[in-house]
Amino acid sequence: MAYRPKRTFRQRRAHSSDSDGAEEPSSEPGAPEEQAAPGLTEEGPPSGGGRAEVTARRVRGRGPRGRGRVWASSRRATAAAPRAEGGSESRVVDLSADEEGETPHSSESKDDQSSSSNSSSSLEEEFSSIVNIPDAAFIQAARRKRELARAQDDYISLDVKHTSAIPGMKKNSEEDSESEPDDHEKRIPFTPKPQTLKQRMAEETTPRNEETSEESQEDENQDIWEQQQMRKAVKITEGPDLDLSYSSEPQTVKKFDTLISLPPVNLEIIKKQLNTRLTLLQDTHRSHLREYEKYIQDVKSSKSTIQNLENSSNQALNFKFYKSMKIYVENLIDCLNEKIISIQEIESSMHALLLKQAMTLMKRRQDELKHESTYLQQLSRRAETSTNESLAVDEKTQWILEEIESRRSRRRQARALSGNCDHQEGTSSDDELSSADMTDFQKTQGDISQDHKKIFEDVHDDFCNIQHILLKFQQWREKYPDSYYEAFISLCIPKLLNPLIRVQLIDWNPLKFDAIGIKQMPWFTSIEEFMASSMEDSKKEDSADKKILSTVINKTLIPRLTDFVEFIWDPLSTSQTTSLITHCRVILEELSTCANEVSKGKQDLLKSVVVRMKKAIEDDVFIPLYPKWTVENKISPHSKFQERQFWSGVKLFHNILLWNGVLPDDTLQELGLGKLLNRYLIIALLNAIPGPDVVKKCDQIAAYLPEKWFQNSAMRTSVPQLENFIQFLLQSAHKLSRSEFREEVKEIIPILVKIKALNQAESFIEEYHLDHLKSVIKEV
Repeated sequence: MAYRPKRTFRQRRAHSSDSDGAEEPSSEPGAPEEQAAPGLTEEGPPSGGGRAEVTARRVRGRGPRGRGRVWASSRRATAAAPRAEGGSESRVVDLSADEEGETPHSSESKDDQSSSSNSSSSLEEEFSSIVNIPDAAFIQAARRKRELARAQDDYISLDVKHTSAIPGMKKNSEEDSESEPDDHEKRIPFTPKPQTLKQRMAEETTPRNEETSEESQEDENQDIWEQQQMRKAVKITEGPDLDLSYSSEPQTVKKFDTLISLPPVNLEIIKKQLNTRLTLLQDTHRSHLREYEKYIQDVKSSKSTIQNLENSSNQALNFKFYKSMKIYVENLIDCLNEKIISIQEIESSMHALLLKQAMTLMKRRQDELKHESTYLQQLSRRAETSTNESLAVDEKTQWILEEIESRRSRRRQARALSGNCDHQEGTSSDDELSSADMTDFQKTQGDISQDHKKIFEDVHDDFCNIQHILLKFQQWREKYPDSYYEAFISLCIPKLLNPLIRVQLIDWNPLKFDAIGIKQMPWFTSIEEFMASSMEDSKKEDSADKKILSTVINKTLIPRLTDFVEFIWDPLSTSQTTSLITHCRVILEELSTCANEVSKGKQDLLKSVVVRMKKAIEDDVFIPLYPKWTVENKISPHSKFQERQFWSGVKLFHNILLWNGVLPDDTLQELGLGKLLNRYLIIALLNAIPGPDVVKKCDQIAAYLPEKWFQNSAMRTSVPQLENFIQFLLQSAHKLSRSEFREEVKEIIPILVKIKALNQAESFIEEYHLDHLKSVIKEV
């Protein structure tokens, strides 16, 4: 049984017992370490005078991760109550034992067991009898003995506080040998006792079932990995004692068999893994080479770009110019978007005004024709019945007839003053308006013109003047032609100019004989100048700027003309037709350079012309047929009305044929010859009395026929649609040759020759032995 020195303790009251954390780090030399017995607390009753209360505790602790924490504390018993009989004080003795760390060695286990048994027996003896408290000298000798054992041991303590606390305790014991150090003088352990490597490895490999969180799992995996790495690195077979505890005896380390935890390895597996690794490295190397080459090219390109930018001294000016053009175009578009609504409203107002006037004249002509025809039919019916009763005419018809005659009288006076005596009744347009209607029309037109002038009165010329706008783009084309053509400005200019051109066309009426020509308009001349400068600056023969004018005409002018043709144009008006044809010829001439691109606009315009002329033939041509006895009198109302209607049809025939060169020949022949001449005019001629008037009418019809149709010198027969007209001429010639108007035959032969009815003319000359007229045929 190991010798345990007695210690002197102070008396404490039962209710003021403290647990002390003072620690004895090592045991005596040569003696085994003492282990504290399991802690038991016993309290004697206050009447137990000779008995002492002893409290012994054995404390074992583990760290937060299962590591053992070693610490020892001296316990002091509380003083018992004084005995009732003797009145003497009983002392409470706190016996403490220094708790040492657990060691894995077998020798230490045996010493611990013997020490534990000795301590238990010693405690039993002390508990059974009164404890003898050792004096201060004995305690001091025991402390010196422990210090000597600690100095001889081949052990360096990791707890620096232990060594630093010993001199202080010596000093205190020398100064005060009567008592133990107080609570503030005792050493308190703040760190767990160091563990051996094997203990740490064993604890790290122990699974912690209570930790199921993700962080705990990661810690466990980390511990396993550390264990494997330590096994690979250390490769312990036999080693020195690595225990960091306070034991002085050599410790043995358990040998680990590393082959047990490793999978079997052979040469083929190693070779396969090396080949796989080599292939991956080669692929990575090749990808790096490709990236390197790409980076080299990027570097070269960047250097080239930097050099080009450094060599270009006008980049700032270029940027400034492009920025200014961008701002200018945006402002221009904003301006036009704001004004386009006003432009459309004024356009609609002007179009509605002209349409109202045209519809008024057309309705008036149709109403007058209807009332006059009805009146003449009533006259014919009254003449057939031979009644002397006066014809009852309603007031409206009477007023219309008087108004018609009044306008005719004014036109006759105007022709007489102008010296135009060769005018035929019925060829007038009859488009005069009353003074009230004319005043109202002029006033409304003036208001629209004023609104038209106010559209751009608050706009700078750079944004409403076509010439200024084109000048901006011309500067761009001259300075930076590449970017100008790459931006397709030639396609944008017509769209930008469209609202401005429409403004100039608001008060333009192509049906008026005094309307300004298209080529004299400001926008037309500005675009021509812009295109001319483009041809000088551009080296490309197929410059896109050459198509700007044709695009403007196709997108802006042709729709405007189409509206006039469909709704306002009167085909019976020669002045309107002539003016319209003039503008159409100019347009088609300009479009001839790029006919393929603008064929749709051209076709739409010509189609509207044909449709409008067909409508005029169906609605406005009316040649009544009266009995011969009613038309023999040239001054009778029936004869005058029939003559006016015939010449009105001839006028429409002339206006249709004026489109020669604009419309196809087949279309003109179908309209003029097929629908008008053969259906209306020939029938009226057949109903007329043969004579000089008929020959004059035939001569006028032949005069209106286009000469282009008969320019072929080898042509012996006329146009097929003229066959009825030729037969009527031959029939009239036969009748005149047997009448008193024999000399009129000489006028019919030239008509036949003109329309290339040469075979019929020769046959007629031979039949009637008109040898003196053969010279007319020979001249042809």
